[in-house]
Amino acid sequence: MTDSNWGNVYKKLGARPVINAVGNQTVLGGSTPSSLVKKAMEEADISFVEMEELLKKSGEHIASLLGVEAAYVTSGCYAALVLSSAAVMTCNNPGKREQLPDTTGMKNEILLQKRQRYGYDRAFTVPGSKLLFVGDENGATPEQLERAIGPNTAAVAYLVQPDQGNAVPLEKTVEIAHAHHVSVIADAAAQIHPLDYFLRNARSSDLVCFGGKYFNAPHSTGFVCGRKNLIEEVTAHGFIGPRPIGRGMKLDRQEIIGLVTAIDIWFATDHEKRSQEQDARYTAIAKELEGIKNVSTKVVPSRSHTLSSLHVVFDSKTLGKNAQQLVSALDSGTPRIKVGAAGNDTIAINAYTLNEGEEYIIAKALKPLLIG
Repeated sequence: MTDSNWGNVYKKLGARPVINAVGNQTVLGGSTPSSLVKKAMEEADISFVEMEELLKKSGEHIASLLGVEAAYVTSGCYAALVLSSAAVMTCNNPGKREQLPDTTGMKNEILLQKRQRYGYDRAFTVPGSKLLFVGDENGATPEQLERAIGPNTAAVAYLVQPDQGNAVPLEKTVEIAHAHHVSVIADAAAQIHPLDYFLRNARSSDLVCFGGKYFNAPHSTGFVCGRKNLIEEVTAHGFIGPRPIGRGMKLDRQEIIGLVTAIDIWFATDHEKRSQEQDARYTAIAKELEGIKNVSTKVVPSRSHTLSSLHVVFDSKTLGKNAQQLVSALDSGTPRIKVGAAGNDTIAINAYTLNEGEEYIIAKALKPLLIG
């Protein structure tokens, strides 16, 4: 935020720019590509390219990097899920492709463990498929999953997370599905760190979907990887073609180059150094808040790509304000600052999406609120 023009393009429209200390959220614009990614996108802007060829070559590059059979760049993880759902129903049948979203006569049911229900699971239904649930909110058993697979089952969907609780593990889910000749579609949107975990996830299922914003690719990018024959079917449903169901999921050539550049950078990044640099920003905030009565700070490690967050802990009873009230106060201030609440007495600050120097602005705005 050292630039005096910070946020002016938004202010001209009457929108308020935000200091983002909560991470890669779509509601806050998703990601900020690095200067190297932006440079590559600018180079892509200089010339036109045959998009079918670019999608093929970019997919081959990503597949080689991840050690999978094939990959296809999409307009975000949600689009990857939609196209994957279409692919498992049409199975390389041009007639069925033309028929969607009418799924009459097709295997059109996709299973998901009820414990894994989430805000974006309707992606699996967009091309006309039906989403059926296995087990209950507490979990499911392998036997329940196996019994749920029937003659109309097109795929089993799976939400990849570090803690699966009582859900049937992904490895067992794949084993059961494959025993019934059914594919597995995995949503691994942000499961990209550590790098060996990223690779394991990419290789875990028949189709695995990721969001590009999490490794600082352009916000509206993602990709799906997996079995070659299924990726070919995903491609057939993509935005190129006479009547593709994914026409509205169009990508710019610049975005595709941005995603490829960003994923290359992600694998070349020293993530230990990244963690140290992030912790240094937390140290700067903690130092600014030193000496405030009933206030303490601690760095909380995370298994996500954001690595960690800083928790600012205070006594809400003594202060007379809870964490959500402080969050609202920062949100309504100038500049507008977005942080999170972790209970009544804790503010959570994530440095992953901060610009240089914004940690000091956050500390300066938060300090008087904590003093009361």
